[in-house]
Amino acid sequence: MLYTYCRKTLLYKRVKPSKILKILLTTVTIISLGFMFAVNTVVKNKIKEDFGEIPYEKRIVIINGMVNQTFSEKALAEEIKRLNIRFPHIVMAQAILESGHFKSTVFRANNNLFGMKVAAQRATTAKSANLGHAYYDTWKESVMDYALFQSAYLRDLRTEADYLEYLDKNYAAAADYDQVVMQVVKDKNLKEIFNEDI
Repeated sequence: MLYTYCRKTLLYKRVKPSKILKILLTTVTIISLGFMFAVNTVVKNKIKEDFGEIPYEKRIVIINGMVNQTFSEKALAEEIKRLNIRFPHIVMAQAILESGHFKSTVFRANNNLFGMKVAAQRATTAKSANLGHAYYDTWKESVMDYALFQSAYLRDLRTEADYLEYLDKNYAAAADYDQVVMQVVKDKNLKEIFNEDI
C-alpha cells in the first residue's frame, strides 16, 4: 500500500492503485520522449557530419545522378567493385559474353547485361519480362540483380574453380561456358582491371 503526505491537512492519505498506474505511465512516457529526442538529435548530428549542410533535395539529385549514369565498360567495372561482387573478373566476362559485347537487343532494350530471366524465388530488381528476359529500368539495376543472384545461390562457393563449375553447369546452356568465360578474362586482361592476383 502506498501513502502520500498532504501538506495542507498534515496527514498521510492512501494512494489508489489507479493513481499509481497513472503516475507510472506518465513517468514512462516522459522517459520515452526524452530518449526519442536524444536519439533524434544524435541521428541529425550524424547526418550533418556525413552530408554537411546539403539540402535534402540536392542529396536526392546526387543519388539519382549516380543511378542514371551513362553506360561504359569502365562504369560497369566501377559498379561491380562498388557492390563488392565476388570474382569480379568472371562477372565482367559474363557481362561481355551475355550482352554480345554490349550490343545485343536484350541489353539495349532491357538494360540486361547478364541475360538474366525474371527471378521467381529470390529478391530481384527486375521490373518485368521483355523478349523472354528480365527488364530493368537502368543497367545498374541489372548489376544489382546479379549481386542478388550471387548472394542467393553462390555465396558458399569459395574458389574460382567452384564458381566456374557452378556457372558451367547451371548458368548457360553453351558447352564449356566456364572455358569461354576464362578466355574472355584472359583476352581482356580483366584480372588486372580489378587488381586481382593472376
